[in-house]
Amino acid sequence: MRISSLSFLCAAFGLYAWAAEARDITYPGGISVMTMNTGDMNGLYGFYSPTARYSLGYAGEYWRDGDYTIHSVRLNYLAKRWNNPDSQANFYLRSGVGMAYGEEGEDSDREISPAAYIGGSIDWEDRRFYVSYENRYTYAGDFDDSFKQSARVGVAPYVGEFGDLHTWLMLQADHEPEAEHPVTVTPLVRMFKGAHLVEAGVSNQGDVLFHWMVQF
Repeated sequence: MRISSLSFLCAAFGLYAWAAEARDITYPGGISVMTMNTGDMNGLYGFYSPTARYSLGYAGEYWRDGDYTIHSVRLNYLAKRWNNPDSQANFYLRSGVGMAYGEEGEDSDREISPAAYIGGSIDWEDRRFYVSYENRYTYAGDFDDSFKQSARVGVAPYVGEFGDLHTWLMLQADHEPEAEHPVTVTPLVRMFKGAHLVEAGVSNQGDVLFHWMVQF
């Protein structure tokens, strides 16, 4: 698959479904279908959860700066969950292995390379406040060798009941040491109801963030 094909597919699929910060592990036997679109990349994901502890599936990501795509098998693992009477915290580990592909016809030495990545995330929330942190190290031969991290804080303007439309106002800070703009800040709105979750925002660099996730 060419990079342009994956980018188009992610953009089109973004009109129907999403994910990343959201739960990529569901109930036993559940399926998550997601798309992630930011200023750096377009991602398309599909995961199956055999248990409530882990999920396994496909991840396709087009990274604009390097002009390459990673197709990988990804494992998401819930290492620890803290359930309190009025709040919950989660610690996730994520890793993937696959191949990175460059645009055909540009540079045969950069056309294909093994790729792998590993990272983790931790979050805490109650019915009013939310905080999270996540990171990822990616190695993809000549295409990429980088570390990225991000953090979020959020507040719910109202506390909804079960089955209501829930809304969060969030602020996300991304740090990529080797990027042209190492720190990016994005105000965003998260809304979820039932099996659907949507996030949208615009960063201080003018990049649009749009996520949509559906769980089956």
